[in-house]
Amino acid sequence: MGEGYAVESRYVRYMSPTENERDDEVDLLIDAWSRRLPDVDLTPLDVMSRLRRAANRLARLRADAFKSAGLAAWEFDVLAALRREEPPHELNPAQLIEATMIGSAAMTNRLDNLSRRGFVDRRPNPRDGRSVLVRLTAAGAMHVDDAMRRLAAREGDELRGLSRDEQATLVRLLRRLVQDPER
Repeated sequence: MGEGYAVESRYVRYMSPTENERDDEVDLLIDAWSRRLPDVDLTPLDVMSRLRRAANRLARLRADAFKSAGLAAWEFDVLAALRREEPPHELNPAQLIEATMIGSAAMTNRLDNLSRRGFVDRRPNPRDGRSVLVRLTAAGAMHVDDAMRRLAAREGDELRGLSRDEQATLVRLLRRLVQDPER
């Protein structure tokens, strides 16, 4: 851009802070970038940067809730997939891989660790002699239930600043945002 040219920023805030609010970190970040790149529409950062920060905060909150229940996040994921199944709370490794979205080698390692801790049992699959079924033990159920109770309480605490109507609106909007556009 040459000297003497003035370019108006394309960034327009979705919502200005109210009287009781002030600019947050994202507002300041976008304001700084809009001065450096006034020709770029930075409006999507208003949403996406806040979502990233919320996701990071949620990851820490979840890790703390799981840790206080004696589990790592990855342990919770596997145990929760089993716990959601009807009794006897079992799946084969392929189903667990699909439910947790991790690779086969990682799942084998996770199941070995969970088995050592007494949270899952593995037994031959009577319908397929080449595979096994992974079953949640009573100890595994106790730990994953404790973790879910702690998680629900902590997430509830995080949302206490939003009314039920605001939470419902946020759910509707997030549902639309994460929907697969191909569907």
